[in-house]
Amino acid sequence: MTTHLSRRNLLSRAAVLGGLLTVSAPLVACSRTEPGTGAPGGDADLLTALRKRGHVRVGFAGEAPYGFQDGGELAGEAPTLHREIFTALGIPELRPTLTEFGALIPGLLAGRFDVVSAGMAITPERCAKVAFSEPEFVSPTALMVREGNPKGLSDLASCAAKGVRVGVLTAAVEGGYAKAAGVRDGAVVSVGKQQDGLDALLAGRIDAFALTGISLRWLARTNGSAAVEVLEPFVPVIDGVKQYSPGGAVFRTGAVSLREAFDDELARIIGDPGRYVGLIGKYGFTEREVPPRTLRTAELCAG
Repeated sequence: MTTHLSRRNLLSRAAVLGGLLTVSAPLVACSRTEPGTGAPGGDADLLTALRKRGHVRVGFAGEAPYGFQDGGELAGEAPTLHREIFTALGIPELRPTLTEFGALIPGLLAGRFDVVSAGMAITPERCAKVAFSEPEFVSPTALMVREGNPKGLSDLASCAAKGVRVGVLTAAVEGGYAKAAGVRDGAVVSVGKQQDGLDALLAGRIDAFALTGISLRWLARTNGSAAVEVLEPFVPVIDGVKQYSPGGAVFRTGAVSLREAFDDELARIIGDPGRYVGLIGKYGFTEREVPPRTLRTAELCAG
């Protein structure tokens, strides 16, 4: 089973709801590198090194509610969950670096940070470059439309059938979903961040904005007076395969001990839905977003 989800760049306008993590200045990347890659050497001992250092450098793309910065602090699903995990591993501090979504994997490989903490989709293309944790969440796709749903839309197939314009975030998988559903190329409109999608919708430049349902619900919540609504989530299908949209933490491939230790702690949280919701429920995550035990990263990477 293949499942996709992208996390992209947005400096949230939302008020931070609590459970915040202090943002510290990023450190200079390690000077020792793997030849030809720019990635730090010694990743096999990274877990030990981070415990000695007392902090982990995380890259995030500024998308609420997955990971966003406001007032000099870091909040959201991934940082909150990862802070819990790294603290249990004896690494109590997250030092974040805000970057554009498309720069997250290159930044990780270049050693600008140790982990990507942005709820990034687990896809075969990305798995060829980096190593993912087991899934942290699943989140089906949805459409945001103008209030009253004037075009009578329900999913991407209905967008294709009615010839409407669909907004997607740049570098996000929803663009591929739209094209697979039959939306013509000229009707797929890329926007830079979530707020741009809502603004384009209100201005009539697009007829629907496609994103994960949890992201759209958060966007509507933080723009409470906007005349928009979020339709019921749906599961896109590509080549007969349902796209359930799982996301996870991202590591360099050599950081095996760190990733395995992370997965062990993540499994404890996933196995306790009450704890899971207690940690990140304030960001809109419910037991519906808890990944099923049968959903494994190795299968997702294999496609």
